[in-house]
Amino acid sequence: MVLPISFTITSMTEALTSNTLYINLAIGMASAAGIIGPFAIMRRLALASDPISHVALPGLGVALLLKINPLVGAAFALIIGAILIWQLEKRTGLSTDVLIGVIFSVSLALGSLITPDEELIDALLGSYTSVGLIEFIIGLIASAFIIGFVLYQKHRLTLASLSPDLARTSGLDTNRLNLYFLLAFVLTMILGLRYLGVLLMGSLIIIPAAVGKNLGWSLNSMLVVGSITAVLSTGLGLLIAPRFDLEPGPAIIVVAAILFFLSFFLKRRD
Repeated sequence: MVLPISFTITSMTEALTSNTLYINLAIGMASAAGIIGPFAIMRRLALASDPISHVALPGLGVALLLKINPLVGAAFALIIGAILIWQLEKRTGLSTDVLIGVIFSVSLALGSLITPDEELIDALLGSYTSVGLIEFIIGLIASAFIIGFVLYQKHRLTLASLSPDLARTSGLDTNRLNLYFLLAFVLTMILGLRYLGVLLMGSLIIIPAAVGKNLGWSLNSMLVVGSITAVLSTGLGLLIAPRFDLEPGPAIIVVAAILFFLSFFLKRRD
């Protein structure tokens, strides 16, 4: 009788540890999403944020077929997509949102063809999956990197977003900064795919940023409000979803949408 009891206690401990890592990683991911969102809005990527996340779908499909970690395939596809968008923008002169729209269409078609049907819903909407210690550490480091990058480069990002010509005149390498931002943006997407899937991850970047724009009075306040909104939406969504047998992604975004509409009642009047 000792062995089964010991085995049960070990299993429960592992489950609790995995759940704790899952939630803590979600908080780190949401903080990164909330802080990068205002710059996505400045760079007019609000409508393009969801299509960017769809670029992960072919990578997810290939990874599932090869029976490797789907997030590895998604990360590879998103990074390749970001570099491709950056190169095409530099060579063709087309705007980022146009190029994202083209690559999105191709990615969605390819991903739908090769992703197994039984795995497609989880890939699109997110799911509850266990988080290992190594994944947690890597995810936390990535979240800290995104937050650090945005805070360190916020003035350069603001100048490059609002006045690219002035930024270039002042000696700022806008092409390189655009690449760094795109990579930070897709890294945020990668962190959130576990929770929200390819359909909804972009929404967690844009909706909290919109709340920050409604309630903030400066760039710093927008970043703080956006991060708090993203963390609150993620925490409440993960709390509500299992109680009502819902997927985590839609629950998180519904909470974020409610906070967005509530922000209109608290919006500062000019």
